[in-house]
Amino acid sequence: LIHKMKQLSSIKEKIERILPEVIKPARYFGGELNVIRKDPEAQNIKVCLAFPDIYDIGQSYIGFYILYHILNKRAGTLCERTFAPWPDMEKIMLREGIPLWSLESFLPVSSFDVIGFTLQYELHYTTVLNMLDLAGIPFIANERDEKHPFIIGGGPCCANPEPVADFFDAFLLGDGEEAFPEMLDVIEKCGLKGMSKKDTLLELAAIESVYVPSLYRQVFSDDGSFTGMEPISEKAAYPVRSRV
Repeated sequence: LIHKMKQLSSIKEKIERILPEVIKPARYFGGELNVIRKDPEAQNIKVCLAFPDIYDIGQSYIGFYILYHILNKRAGTLCERTFAPWPDMEKIMLREGIPLWSLESFLPVSSFDVIGFTLQYELHYTTVLNMLDLAGIPFIANERDEKHPFIIGGGPCCANPEPVADFFDAFLLGDGEEAFPEMLDVIEKCGLKGMSKKDTLLELAAIESVYVPSLYRQVFSDDGSFTGMEPISEKAAYPVRSRV
């Protein structure tokens, strides 16, 4: 706990020191009206909602904040936010060794249990990878281990998640107001039981509208053309239908 508090203090102090060097510094420090602050150590599960664009764009997206308030009403849940930095801030973060952080508590994004990216359009894809890099999290899902957060994708682009399937542990297809809390229920329950990430993903796949890419394989015809996908686990639905 002392180590985590020192880490938190160090990140916040570094950010305070470099703010005069960047344009629009207010977008990196939080503190807006109606933000929710909780003691991270008193929660069972920590979730960071990540918008793969700058604060100026993401803060106006109402779906982001609907989920923010729904998840923070869930018992034992900390939900905070992070956004992509502008190039001037990114350059300084790399120079000073500052990892991507959450606006509310200045926690490293990599310290959360779950990171939920909203994919509003395809141009967000490269920004997702950049944010993972700034957080110190490996890009490829099968290169991440038990110490890394679950990386979950949601939003309109999840209607066709295959272009970025290698980077995500799971996708939530359709509306997340009910389904995302269901996913957290499973992750929290599995965590309390000491289950591995692989076994937890099997449980997540049983939820309606959740697509876990690692539980499917590509199918090709004799001439090498792609014919579709098929599940490799009984718990993996096919097709995965969008939640409405």
